[in-house]
Amino acid sequence: MSTGYWPSPWPAEDGGPARRSTAAGACFGAGDDVDVTSRDALAATMVVLRDPGEVFLLCHTGGPDAVSWVERVDPVTLETTARSADLPGGPTWPGGIAAHANGTLVVVFGNHAHALAPDLTPVASRTLPRVRPYNSFVVLPDGHVVTKDFGGLLPGQDPAAHAPEPCELVVLEPEHLAIVARATVAEPSIARLSADDDRIYVVGTHSLFRARWTGTRLEHDGAFGARYRTLAGQTYGWDAVIALGAAWFLDDGEGTERFAGTFRGLGISESPLHLVRVDLATAAVTLTEVCGLPNGLIANPPLIDERRRIVVAYDSGNGVLAAFDVADDGTTSSRWRRDQHHACHPLLFAGSGALVTNDHDADRMADQLVVLDVETGDERVRVDTGSPVQSVLFPAPGWDDDVYLCSFTTLTRVATR
Repeated sequence: MSTGYWPSPWPAEDGGPARRSTAAGACFGAGDDVDVTSRDALAATMVVLRDPGEVFLLCHTGGPDAVSWVERVDPVTLETTARSADLPGGPTWPGGIAAHANGTLVVVFGNHAHALAPDLTPVASRTLPRVRPYNSFVVLPDGHVVTKDFGGLLPGQDPAAHAPEPCELVVLEPEHLAIVARATVAEPSIARLSADDDRIYVVGTHSLFRARWTGTRLEHDGAFGARYRTLAGQTYGWDAVIALGAAWFLDDGEGTERFAGTFRGLGISESPLHLVRVDLATAAVTLTEVCGLPNGLIANPPLIDERRRIVVAYDSGNGVLAAFDVADDGTTSSRWRRDQHHACHPLLFAGSGALVTNDHDADRMADQLVVLDVETGDERVRVDTGSPVQSVLFPAPGWDDDVYLCSFTTLTRVATR
């Protein structure tokens, strides 16, 4: 774990800046006794953990002048035990929250960044340079916060009137959130940032870029040229996972602004959806078809089980979830495949091999949490979450062999014994 984060089992989305989304627990999903608790949560985005028993939830409103807020919730009942004031936001796209090593909770939403004390009182606030959403951030080992603007279509936005600019990286010092560095990247970016030590990875609309934080400035790695979008009908990629010597992400992300409570049947990319692997040493790009069907769609990253050398990918538009073995040279081969309407960030419990996914039943308008065996794809647990809409957001492990899952309507806790 980067030293920029609070020493917690889950201080940030996907567990940290490399987005490996792997928890250490060995027991979740191993028992037959399952408890489910859910509550309404307006536009809930993610849960993070800080000190033992502390669970913080990020929420927001919608529209061009939205606000965000943070709740501390009871780890079992999910009741709100404390709430921040409304935080200035801006144009809506899901942002992010992290428990910072300096003790604060950092929030980026809309075109604002905020630092809150653990009691949710404000410590610092910053208006970010562009009047557009900034879709979350990463914290570097020295504590600096790096964010960027979102370059995609917003719901209801006219594609003909949308001319995205190349994105800009913005570095904030953590105490007062002062802007200390800015650097333009050559393409717009829809994906969230990833980082490995002081190296920052940006998935652009056609290429993967890398920059290095020197402690005082951002340096673009001009020798790292990785163009992944090379096929007719192929569209842009989403968040990258840094693992096994590569950056891994999924393409065919265009169309996600059409979300209608589910991604099922909403894909518009003519090329089949791919698992993209970019070698971090050579920048060589490898594309692996996930299911071979047109009109694929995703909005989130794959899952990499580093110990078992398994990659789990999916196509939310076509309702396919698939796993691949990764050889020592990085090549992939099919391991298992199943029909499942998964769309949220996957989560792995490394010890038990429990893979947390979701499956949306469009006929009932009911989202289910499904725990699979990462090696076989076999089901271990399937329960309704109480959410009518498909989660396209973030799960997180809890403090007691449990999992939290957010959707745009609902916060759910699932515990197994």
